[in-house]
Amino acid sequence: MQICKTKDYDDMSRKAANIIAAQVTMKPDCVLGLATGSSPIGTYKELIARYNNGDLDFSKATSVNLDEYKGLPGDNDQSYRYFMNHNFFDHVNLPKERTFVPDGTEPDADKACDAYNQIIADVGGIDLQLLGLGHNGHIGFNEPADCFPPVTHCVDLTASTIDANKRFFDSEDDVPKQAYTMGIGNIMLARKIVVVVSGADKADILKKVVEGPITPEVPASILQLHPDVTIVADEAAAAKLS
Repeated sequence: MQICKTKDYDDMSRKAANIIAAQVTMKPDCVLGLATGSSPIGTYKELIARYNNGDLDFSKATSVNLDEYKGLPGDNDQSYRYFMNHNFFDHVNLPKERTFVPDGTEPDADKACDAYNQIIADVGGIDLQLLGLGHNGHIGFNEPADCFPPVTHCVDLTASTIDANKRFFDSEDDVPKQAYTMGIGNIMLARKIVVVVSGADKADILKKVVEGPITPEVPASILQLHPDVTIVADEAAAAKLS
């Protein structure tokens, strides 16, 4: 596990974009595992700028996203498909037909999850997986639990995650209570993983992830076992690391 400490959020975003850009340059037909949330937005902006400058070409790449709310269609402005279109896909030449997100409109959880696991297999697995880090150590929607889920599954969102997301909805009642998410096993099979972490409010959990025991109570702690993980953290988030 490599720790890349950066000055601030913008510097973190640039450094993470450097790693992703190198992946796309070295393997134009790569499969990118992508994440939503506030942490990677700056990274996407950096990648868009490099595409606009003619420095990056996504035309042969494929993407698979970590997760999606169950029950939200892709045109809902709180869905993760909408987020990815708005923050990245609409601004680069990554073909939309090769951008995959779990189907939140599929009510049959087993069917939706099996289909997404098959998509990941069909594209050849993930070359580089981008992750954010939740305040409780979750990656994707893999919440603290008593085991590490191996494959894409339907999760009941925790009260803390629902609370964190309610600012995006008109009322707490509108916040989805379930989501489809890649499992820890899907993530760990990625050939390379990049985690972006920003802010003093992430310092305690980042220390647990990097220096604490490997436990499903801190899902991201499993990343200690991956052979190629880079954590890109700003000074505030990295402040408590030894």
